[in-house]
Amino acid sequence: MPQPAVRATFAGMIVVTTETIPGQEILAVHGIVEGNSVRMRHVGKDVAQGFKNLVGGELSAHTEMLAQARAEAMDRMTRQATALGANAIISVRFATSAITASVAEVYVYGTAVTVRPFAGVR
Repeated sequence: MPQPAVRATFAGMIVVTTETIPGQEILAVHGIVEGNSVRMRHVGKDVAQGFKNLVGGELSAHTEMLAQARAEAMDRMTRQATALGANAIISVRFATSAITASVAEVYVYGTAVTVRPFAGVR
């Protein structure tokens, strides 16, 4: 059973993980848009996080780094969609990868579209 769409906006752009947006009609498909961010962990924070790893718990410096990388990748993707004339991005997916032991990449992609509310929908 499909999950309900969660409609979010990022920098004024509608961004969803679903193939459609409830209440919206797709007028044009502009193509795939993407954004990425490559981050290197700070050596000092990495040592502190290593001690934290011994006792367990969240590695907050790494969590913060990945959150910043996601935001930067989303910003790059929405800027690309805006340049294409889109007002929404559908089918958004995230991927992460470790390039080296201390370098990580966050990659986000989706389909840039132009949408409008269906007639009679507010």
